[in-house]
Amino acid sequence: PVVVLYVQGSGSNEWKEFGRTEVIDNTLNPDFVRKFVLDYYFEEKQNLRFDPLGSHSAVLGVQDFLGQAFVALGEVIGSQRGRLERALTGVPGKRCGTILLLAEELSNCRDIVTMQLCANKLDKKDFFGKSDPFLVFYRSNEDGTFTICHKTEVVKNTLNPVWQPFTIPVRALCNGDYDRTVKIDVYDWDRDGSHDFIGEFATSYRELSRAQSQFTVYEVGQGSGLGRWGLPHARAYPPLRPQVLNPRKKCKKKKYVNSGTVTLLSFSVESEFTFVDYIRGGTQLNFTVAIDFTASNGMPSQPTSLHYASPYQLSAYALALKAVGEIIQDYDSDKLFPAYGFGAKLPPDGKISHQFPLNNNVDNPSCVGIEGVLESYLQSLRTVQLYGPTNFAPIINQVARSAAQMTDGSQYHVLLIITDGVISDMLQTKEAIVTASALPMSIIIVGVGPAEFEAMEELDGDEVRVSFRGRYAERDIVQFVPFRDYVDDSGNQVLSMARLAKDVLAEIPEQLLSYMKTRDIKPRRARP
Repeated sequence: PVVVLYVQGSGSNEWKEFGRTEVIDNTLNPDFVRKFVLDYYFEEKQNLRFDPLGSHSAVLGVQDFLGQAFVALGEVIGSQRGRLERALTGVPGKRCGTILLLAEELSNCRDIVTMQLCANKLDKKDFFGKSDPFLVFYRSNEDGTFTICHKTEVVKNTLNPVWQPFTIPVRALCNGDYDRTVKIDVYDWDRDGSHDFIGEFATSYRELSRAQSQFTVYEVGQGSGLGRWGLPHARAYPPLRPQVLNPRKKCKKKKYVNSGTVTLLSFSVESEFTFVDYIRGGTQLNFTVAIDFTASNGMPSQPTSLHYASPYQLSAYALALKAVGEIIQDYDSDKLFPAYGFGAKLPPDGKISHQFPLNNNVDNPSCVGIEGVLESYLQSLRTVQLYGPTNFAPIINQVARSAAQMTDGSQYHVLLIITDGVISDMLQTKEAIVTASALPMSIIIVGVGPAEFEAMEELDGDEVRVSFRGRYAERDIVQFVPFRDYVDDSGNQVLSMARLAKDVLAEIPEQLLSYMKTRDIKPRRARP
């Protein structure tokens, strides 16, 4: 047999062939070697189709159809250890067997380097003072040119500067090629921008890393384990007297030795973990929905209502729910989603509630799958009275309480709030967001309808971090988008949903990583 992989474009129903495995003859249990390398985007629904075919002919269509399996790439990545088994279907009245899919993230030089350098006896460049030195790091390119990848701060009025430690990704320093030349220029800073060149030297990532472990018998300055180097070709072993050379001076002056020395004070390497590392390590995304049931949405039975669902298309609320939920559900193993409404009067006594369960089950507000959430939402529209006001704080605090119960990185909560209007409890909501920013959770707000949403933009925190009484949010955890910006002009709801999901979910991986990093939580090892 041979397996053909088809992919479906975002917002499209068309399947395109992506690639094929090799052909394995005469077996019902093939173990294919050829791999498919796909770009992965958390915020997109990346649908895949696998078609195993009998290999009697090299012509597609003539081969025996052995079944097919449909799966989203997120399902494979979100499954335990990145392994997903799916039954093959498509041949009536016949069991077609199963297909086992394995996904792993390609390593792309995810290490981050932290280093500190100092210099000694640099050339004096300023007439009335000493020098104001800084370093400029250059990565060499394939064509022999150099690209700036880092500048240190300026240390004023000294010939013996000690620069602050700095961090740089290894891929930025050498593009993953450990032997690629890294050139470092030393300049004297001038206010008018015409900085004076002091000298240069060259090294490589490999030489720097060797220096880290080669010389650990003594301490220099604020660091330990130092290597020293000079031009024209640097070596971190055996220890050399570090030299900064100025080629012009070297040509002009026969007795020229160097323009100073530079010492590596410290050098350490850490791995930069990715979103996929945490998902494969078992982190679950817990998805909670909160839907606006205030009267400003209009009577659900009227076509002018934002809650109105015609026989031909879903309401804006349902579209937003499906767009976000159908992607996040791939990363939640139990597919049980708590779903709430707010701003409605509930039967039988007409009490106003800002966090009532859509399934009318206070003890267990979870719905089975996104379809279960939609069903409960539509049922609630028929039983509650739309009222007001528009309060966010109660539902944010509700999810925050759940997030606070498990802060070890095994759970991360995503709250989707879909609303039509102006928020009524802004101060309380800001307080709730500031508190929630210290917890493993993110908040997505989708605004539906024609209202102006200036207050929501304030909560988003992209420009200015949300604060309450002088206390600022630890992280930016809110993403707001107006649904109208994503409606396709041709009325294609699938495309509208894909556009919306791509924008509102794009920040979730970075928000999850920011929480893990601030808490120094490393991914768990995937069980073998």
